Order: sequence, then structure tokens, then C-alpha cells
Amino acid sequence: MKLSDIESALQVMDEVRFVEPNGNLVPVHFHVTEIGLINKDFIDCGGTIRKETRVNFQLWIADDYNHRLSTDKLQSIIKLSKDQLNLVDAEVEVEYQQGTIGKFDLSFNGKEFVLVNTQTDCLAKDNCGIPADKNKVNLSELSSNSCTPGSGCC
Repeated sequence: MKLSDIESALQVMDEVRFVEPNGNLVPVHFHVTEIGLINKDFIDCGGTIRKETRVNFQLWIADDYNHRLSTDKLQSIIKLSKDQLNLVDAEVEVEYQQGTIGKFDLSFNGKEFVLVNTQTDCLAKDNCGIPADKNKVNLSELSSNSCTPGSGCC
């Protein structure tokens, strides 16, 4: 989800809510303590130099149980961040404290922002000897006449 998608979603939301990947609601008294621009320059294991730019939101839970972040307030924080940091319309990642700081992608289900689990991946599988994913097909989905004796298919 890009920053512009968040801005659009805030236009139709009554309240700002985030949902964890397991379906639990992030406590409603959360704070957005940071919005930042992260530029990552790196080299993958295949030797390709890569660049990645993301906008980062940090969610934080304090003991101020009556706190509520309004859509207007979050819009003003985003505007200030865009003005002061020259934010680009990049994908947004969300940091949220769990056992350690978790890093999540973000989606919108029409009424709430949903934290989406992220995973590591090899970006140079062809250079690392990792075989390409094979298409998985259920045998029950194959038509019975697709492979007949003498057809050479098996």
C-alpha cells in the first residue's frame, strides 16, 4: 500500500484502526510516533546492486488509554512529513512492537488498515541455484482424457 492509498483511505474512515495479521485489533489508544523515509541501498547474493525506498510508520502503545488518533490528526502528520521530509509516494511499512519490533506491509479492508506479515526472500534465486517454483496441480483437476495410454504424456 502506497502513501497515497493511505491518504485516500483516511478520507473514507470514521476512525483510524489497525488490525494485526492474526485479526486482533491494535489497541485503539495507539500512537503514530514516527513517519519516516527509508532508503536502502544493498547488493543481493547474486551481485546485483539494488535500491529500495519506503515510507515508514511506527505504531506505539502507551498507558494513556483515552488517547485516540483521529483521521484529521493522522492526515496532518502525513502532510507535515511530506512537507518536511519530501516524502515520495512509496510503499508503506509499519513498525509495531510485539516480542520485538515487527515490520509489516499494509493493506486496507475498506474500514481498517491491516498489518500484513512480511518475509525474507532471495532476490537472486537463479544465481544461487534455487530451482524455480513449479506449478502445483491437483491430479483430480486433470481431465481423464488428458493422458491416455500411448499418448506419450506419461
